[in-house]
This record gives sequence, structure tokens and C-alpha cells, in this order.
Amino acid sequence: MHRYHTPLDLVRERSPEHPVAIARPDVVALAARWFQDKFKGDIFYAVKANPSPWVIETLAANGVASFDVASIAEVELVAQHAPGSRMAFMHPVKNRKAIASAYFDHGIKTFSLDTHEELVKILAATEGAKDLNLIVRLAVQAEGAAYSLAGKFGVDTHNAPELLLATRRATQDLMGVSFHVGSQCMRPTAYQAAMTQGSRALVRAGVFADVVDVGGGFPSVYPGMVPPALDDYFDSIQRGFAEMMVHETTELWCEPGRALVAEASSIITKVDLRKGDALYLNDGAYGGLFDAAHSKWPFPVKLIREENGQAFEVDSPLKPFRFYGPTCDAIDYMPGPFWLPDDIREGDYIEIGMMGAYGVAMATRFNGFGDIETVRADDAPMASMYGLARRSIPVPKPEAQNVVKLSRARNKKRRRR
Repeated sequence: MHRYHTPLDLVRERSPEHPVAIARPDVVALAARWFQDKFKGDIFYAVKANPSPWVIETLAANGVASFDVASIAEVELVAQHAPGSRMAFMHPVKNRKAIASAYFDHGIKTFSLDTHEELVKILAATEGAKDLNLIVRLAVQAEGAAYSLAGKFGVDTHNAPELLLATRRATQDLMGVSFHVGSQCMRPTAYQAAMTQGSRALVRAGVFADVVDVGGGFPSVYPGMVPPALDDYFDSIQRGFAEMMVHETTELWCEPGRALVAEASSIITKVDLRKGDALYLNDGAYGGLFDAAHSKWPFPVKLIREENGQAFEVDSPLKPFRFYGPTCDAIDYMPGPFWLPDDIREGDYIEIGMMGAYGVAMATRFNGFGDIETVRADDAPMASMYGLARRSIPVPKPEAQNVVKLSRARNKKRRRR
């Protein structure tokens, strides 16, 4: 991976004609250490958020030893780039071959489910294994998420007790509950409310949970979406956990994705044409900008101009623009608004920030486009939940590193395989 000090150096040295993803491993490393220090439980990185090998390797090198996987492809990815890590197959619907391969070939014992049919499938595919960790995904009512995940997965309140009881009887190891409050959750109390609903389901079933998995949904910061401090989310989770009907040895898990990687990448695109307030770019909805098109997600942007062998950020009055991608499909459209200098023109570059989560992971090869090179940069992200925005990445002091090591040791003691 080529390394540059900043994206300006990339543009000046390369004048790239294709989209380039900027990777910032130091940002992932800092977020990983921060989560381990703050969250009082086990952290499973949600691989789907960004499955780039450099992300997996950076997390593993900085103490994140557990991964939430949703396919055999993700299982194999983690096995290759973070060998020896613990994995949990948390997709509630899996085919039998995938379950068998996960269990017999990769030693995965943790599986999620939300129906009796899936429970039967897991037991059959693992040949009646008794050392499974079975996690029942609950449907919960939670408000405050920018992108709701309700509807597709989760057993409803009426059917949850029966499924919880059946799952408890099916395993001699861990039985737990999980939920998802939605992506980019803007309300910390949503976790506490969901945990209350989970506790009620357990009480009605007459069973105790060995694991409470609060899922993902931890936010990052985007234009117009500045969430509360992450400490507020962890405080809400701790209050909810303290109020749940669980025993003293019950484990607390989470599955962060966006919060660990969103800040760590941006994408450099080139303006192929300006048509009024519409900019036609060499990346779009079928590339790294899926969320900007289909979820109308706001992303921060910077204009980079190259002139006379120099590259610089343009600082002039801003106006709102909309983007079109390079394909011939009319839905390759990103409404924005994206605020950029009024004098932007063909040949200029746009750095689109906060693209580390669900950016290059969503790219396709439609229409022959979609190739996105990845390079490394050492600068800070455009915005940050960790106080890093557009300044140098701080190196943790020795005492901070010791705190992280102690946190890892505590987590290790709590883990059961």
C-alpha cells in the first residue's frame, strides 16, 4: 500500500484518474484501544462495516480479538488476516453448508438465530453439538437510529419466550440474547430501553441468559448528525445491564462497526463535468458512494485543486452541489447537498470524508466502473468522535497503553470459548 502524508501529496504526485480510497490505520488503532478501555465487556468487530484486510489486521494488532461474521467469506477473511481470533456467526439466517463449515472447519461455536426453524437447522448442521453458544436475536422497539434495521430480523415479543426456552434446552454451553437498535443510533437511551425489553422476554421464558449482546449501532459524526459522546452510550448500557434479570457471570458483548472504522477512510474522486449545480464524478452509487445515493447520507467534502505541479485545498465561498456517478444509470445520483466552493470545475478533485464504514465495502463493477485503489495517509479524519479532526494523530502515552493492556487482560478473563 503506497503511503502519503496527506491526500494533497497523493494528488500532487499522482494526478489520479480513478477513485482512490485513503486508509488511515492509526485511526482504527486508536478507536480500537478506546473501545477496549471504555466498554466493560467483549468487543466483536462487525466485519461487514469494512472488510478490508488492513482493517482486520489493524484491529487484531490492537487487541480486538473477536469478530462478528455474517458469511463464510467473512469467516475465511478473518481466519487469514487475524488467525486465532474468536468469531461469532451472527447472521440470523444461514444455509446448512455455511453452518457446518463454520463449526467443523473453523471451530466457530457461536451462532445467532431468531426462529425455531433456524435452531433446528443449526443443530442438524453441527450434528447435534452440545458445545454451541446460541444467541437469540430479539426484535426490539428502539427510536433514534438514522437507519432502522427493524423488520427483517428478530423474534417478536409474543414468540420470544418459547424460542428462548427451546434454545436454552438445546445447548449445554452459552445461551444469550441480542438485538440491534439500528445503524447510527443518535439516542443513547435506546440501548437501555432495548435491554429492558430483553429482560422482560427472559423473565417470561423463565430462563437466564449467559450472554447479553447489545449489537451495533454506535454512531460516528457526519454533517448534520452530531451524536452525543460515546461515553453516554456506554453509561446507558451499564445502567440497562445492571437492571436486567441476569446472573453475576452473564457476559456483556457488543458488535461495533461504524464507530470503529468510519473516521478511518475517505475517497478521492475527480470531477469529470460540471453542469450548473450538478457535478459528474468518477465514483458514485455503484462504487464507494452507495450510502450517499440510497440512504442520502451526508458526508463532509473538501475541494482539492491541482495547478502548476501543486495541490491545495480551495478556500472560497461555498454553495450546495449534487453529484452524479460515472455509470449510465440515472439512479447513480447523490442529492446531497454537498457544500463546495462555487468555482469548482472539471479536473478538480473532491475528498469525501468519513467513508470508512460501508464505503468501498459496497462497491460493484457495474458498467465497467468500480475499481478503487487504496493508499495510506497519515493525516487525521475530517471529523471525529475521538477528538482527532484534521490534526495529527496523538501517540498514546505509556500510562494510557498500560490502561489498555489492563482492559485487555480483564476482557480475556471474562471470555469463554
